Amino acid sequence: MISIAVIDDESKARETIINILSLGKTEIRIAGEAGSVASGFDLINREHPELVLLDINLTDGTGFDLLKKFEKITFKVIFITAHEEYAIKAFKFSAIDYILKPITAGDLLQAVDKASESKSRDDTGLKLTALLSNLDKVRKIVLKTAESIHIVQVKNIIRCEADINYTTFYLVNNEKLLVSKTLKEFDDLLENSGFYRTHQTHLVNLDHIVRYDKTEGGHLVMADDSIVPVSSRKKEELFGIFEKM
Repeated sequence: MISIAVIDDESKARETIINILSLGKTEIRIAGEAGSVASGFDLINREHPELVLLDINLTDGTGFDLLKKFEKITFKVIFITAHEEYAIKAFKFSAIDYILKPITAGDLLQAVDKASESKSRDDTGLKLTALLSNLDKVRKIVLKTAESIHIVQVKNIIRCEADINYTTFYLVNNEKLLVSKTLKEFDDLLENSGFYRTHQTHLVNLDHIVRYDKTEGGHLVMADDSIVPVSSRKKEELFGIFEKM
């Protein structure tokens, strides 16, 4: 059984969420519901829910304001949002679960099942710390390796290299992180943050390019002295980016 607090500024939305939760396979207990930062804070402190379904827009502030009131986050969070395109990108960078309004039963129940199956809440505080720092401008990304959860400054990523369903991140401190996600997922995430896909297996941070060498078909030299290939179909586009830098 998992205890859930539902925090949304619309009473009808809270009613819909609770009704959907009753249909799922996961056994739940509704710890309570609230519609504001103040009442949500009181509810969480009183009932200590394992999971909070949290709307971004509340009557007296935002869901982010609510989280900032806690010195330590000891509960899992699934955000609920109607729009907030930039916030959604921040969620993705921070590995935080979210549901878009209008809420569908499938999306909600799947997210709750996932949260209930995850036994550990140790990484929640790290993820939310990264999220709160990414709200005004994306600065950090959560990278999960087999051993640890890393909060990495985006500016410190030199390049990423694909290995089938894995991606290796090369950082400025000569650290390497192997993450079990495809390069395409990170390409989609980082494309508007100064990164460029030079090749099927390579994604580079434009700020860490040292030079382009025309020898041997052409390649990039990065700040860590690594050599990155540039596919023939990407060269013209890359040269156009250089002209604008």
